[in-house]
Amino acid sequence: MEFTISTQQDDYNLSASVRRIGEDWLVAIWGGDRPHIGAVGLAQARPSLDDPNRSSATASVFCYVGHKEDEVVKKVSEQLAARLDARVVVTAGLHWDRISAEGIARVRCNVVQLMALIEARIDAAENKAGQVP
Repeated sequence: MEFTISTQQDDYNLSASVRRIGEDWLVAIWGGDRPHIGAVGLAQARPSLDDPNRSSATASVFCYVGHKEDEVVKKVSEQLAARLDARVVVTAGLHWDRISAEGIARVRCNVVQLMALIEARIDAAENKAGQVP
């Protein structure tokens, strides 16, 4: 499975390329004036420490100096790894010149929306195939 998806909200839209590689998943997220790779998150599913019957995930994050996408890649990689019971690698590079605090808040909201779009697309394929694609 492979697809590209975007938010369609405002001046702070995000795009993501999602690709399944064997049992693993690779997600690239970008947006803004100068898309790039600012951080990488690697997550692996595991039983929840609170409830071993629930799935959770643990992530490691690598961030280039001066970049702040670590929050995005950690959140997205852990959420997808737990949801898919898989290993997930997420890259993100988001940059808007002179972004305001309000703009940063809008980007955070768009990350949440982007995750919902990704999960809905995977769910639709899962329902169609009767399993995770």
